[in-house]
Amino acid sequence: MVQVSSCVPGMGEHWAKPQDLPFGPIYGVMGEKVVFVEIMVSQADFVAGKSWTEVLRPLKGHAIDHVDIEFQPKGHEGYEVPHYDVHAYFVPHAEHTGYCL
Repeated sequence: MVQVSSCVPGMGEHWAKPQDLPFGPIYGVMGEKVVFVEIMVSQADFVAGKSWTEVLRPLKGHAIDHVDIEFQPKGHEGYEVPHYDVHAYFVPHAEHTGYCL
């Protein structure tokens, strides 16, 4: 596992296995704590009707608090195509929105 981003406001650091990119899973870390797991779904795959089952699961000892889905119409560094970032957070929204500000 390697760090693929520094601390992103509202999320934390991003870590992943290079062979899993760009889809994921990507893990969000704040301090020593894993706070989310993420996948990135291309708009083209979504429109084509591709299915994904059981790709976002809590880590052992974690429970999913909530899921945020954000459309990135121009993509972003690391995945420069239109896509959806799907984050399953293990911490409350009020907690992670204060990270790295």
